Amino acid sequence: MERSKKDTTEIMESLSQAGLNPTAQRIAVFQYIHNDSDHPTPEQVKDAVDRVFPTISLATIYNTLNALVAHGLVHQVKIPHSGRVVYDANTSKHYHFIDEAEGKLIDLNQESITVDMNLPEHFDIQDVDIFVKGKLKG
Repeated sequence: MERSKKDTTEIMESLSQAGLNPTAQRIAVFQYIHNDSDHPTPEQVKDAVDRVFPTISLATIYNTLNALVAHGLVHQVKIPHSGRVVYDANTSKHYHFIDEAEGKLIDLNQESITVDMNLPEHFDIQDVDIFVKGKLKG
């Protein structure tokens, strides 16, 4: 699921439209997640943003990530049974393939997986996350 890159002006507009002040740190974090990474961890975001803001704290990274998630600009993805948390710029409804050989997360179109739930009525389903695990061939 390929997404188009956004230039700095588009990043600033996205932040503003979401109700966030486009600070330099928010621009750098969002631009990295949207344009230059694929499901980064907070530590990977910090390493990348450190090149522009060498004194940025991990707390600022977490605060910025939380704001981006709260305003719907990125999704937080918690990898089941691993404790690993990554951030996804793809905000459309989709699922994930976990390549167990590389530990890489790959977006899957929602249409590529069929889910047929037949749960009792007393379940109030809020969302469905699907992680398919395996190894990439070739």
